[in-house]
Amino acid sequence: MRVETERYADQVQRWPRSGRHILAHFDAETIIVYQAYRPAIAHYAVEHGHFGGAFSYSRMSWVKPNFLWMMYRSGWGTKSDQEVTLGLRLRQVFFDSLLAQAVESSWNPNRIATREEWEQAVSRSSVRLQWDPDHDPSGAKLERRAIQLGLRGEVLEAFGRRELVEVIDLTDFVAQQRAALKTLGISALITPLERVYSPAIPEISVRLGLTDLT
Repeated sequence: MRVETERYADQVQRWPRSGRHILAHFDAETIIVYQAYRPAIAHYAVEHGHFGGAFSYSRMSWVKPNFLWMMYRSGWGTKSDQEVTLGLRLRQVFFDSLLAQAVESSWNPNRIATREEWEQAVSRSSVRLQWDPDHDPSGAKLERRAIQLGLRGEVLEAFGRRELVEVIDLTDFVAQQRAALKTLGISALITPLERVYSPAIPEISVRLGLTDLT
């Protein structure tokens, strides 16, 4: 598996306990987001390096940079049509462009003054933003918020056909960690190495309302 990992018990000590943060696996130039699909969609993407076949470009598709939020959503790969977990490596420049375009999926008066302005922003943008409670390995809610991005239209086309640097099948890894968590507990759990990600342009962090760690 081409993703650096570390014991969850060690990582959780370094992660912020509350606030809005983008926890992600990233290097100097790329960042990984996750999605879980039924086998027909996922296997096509792994084989071809892009999405096609049974994948629908006419619907909104949600991606998550936080591994444990993806595990909560997919039931550690046990939910129907979410059996195959993919790590989707993107260039940070493209990921930051998604953040710059994103409009929250519900009106937040702290970010946009009026509902009418928010509705106009929603109609113009092809990227939705949602902050949800993050979850620990057992699925329990945390005070920290986790981000997910919904992509549609031309942005989804760019993501699925042109912007993927690498498609990584994490299904076996997920199954191994699911079994370890069930039989040995959290102390045995290994997860992708994740840190708090900050967009290269500070204004994006302000626009998203990311919590300042300084």
